[in-house]
Amino acid sequence: MLAEVRSELTRTRRRGVLLGWAGLTAVFAVLVNLVMFQAVGDGTAPPGDGPGVSFPSAAELAGPGGPVAGLAAASNLLGVVTLAFWAILTATDYSTGLIRLLASAQPRRGRLLAGKLGALALWTAGTSLVALVACLAAAPAAARSAGIDTAAWSDDVLPTVLSAWVNLLCALLVWGVVGVVLATLSRSAAVAISVGVGYVLVVESVIEAAVGSAADWLPGTTLAALAQGGSASLSYLGALGLGAAYTALGVAVAALVVRRRDITD
Repeated sequence: MLAEVRSELTRTRRRGVLLGWAGLTAVFAVLVNLVMFQAVGDGTAPPGDGPGVSFPSAAELAGPGGPVAGLAAASNLLGVVTLAFWAILTATDYSTGLIRLLASAQPRRGRLLAGKLGALALWTAGTSLVALVACLAAAPAAARSAGIDTAAWSDDVLPTVLSAWVNLLCALLVWGVVGVVLATLSRSAAVAISVGVGYVLVVESVIEAAVGSAADWLPGTTLAALAQGGSASLSYLGALGLGAAYTALGVAVAALVVRRRDITD
């Protein structure tokens, strides 16, 4: 297993891809912080959530979790970025024909998939750390601009920051698995990314509007609650359990396709 992970880390260590991934993550983290603080800085109720974004209240921004609130607010946007890069790094194995060489070197295809998932999980841990650093860097200036009191930010700094990073990472890993599943099924990064973006921006909003009671079970809502450490309608343990279920289902589907698919053509 370690050999497969090391191999995937070496193959996926492409400067352009990794810089693009980290760069988009940092840009979204900074932009969401700037917009979030300005949107709720007047002390009124937070505005309605936009596609992929969930806004906290002014009181939450002024609390101990204020400096890392942007991670939860941007979690679904960052999730789509993660989905996109996991899909790209998976689909290129098929588009370049590399999958045939890999399967010849390691006939146990399940180990190939496990190695890829492990490597991409490590890269995701790094990009989630980039998001955390960007958030911590942007939050103080955004808070001053919006007139948010930051006196409480010095309380329980390490546990607050660590839990925010872990929660974001858990949510992003689920998004990444979804990207791998879509790319494995379609063999196309473009299709996988289109489905992911379309789902976040359109499909989930339509389902939520039509069947409000189902919203708490939808992936976007579940993963946003997971990144937030739980929400009013879904507890943290509930979100964590649903996220684990989505992950297990996705890995099972991808493993089945990888093992059964004919890759000689």
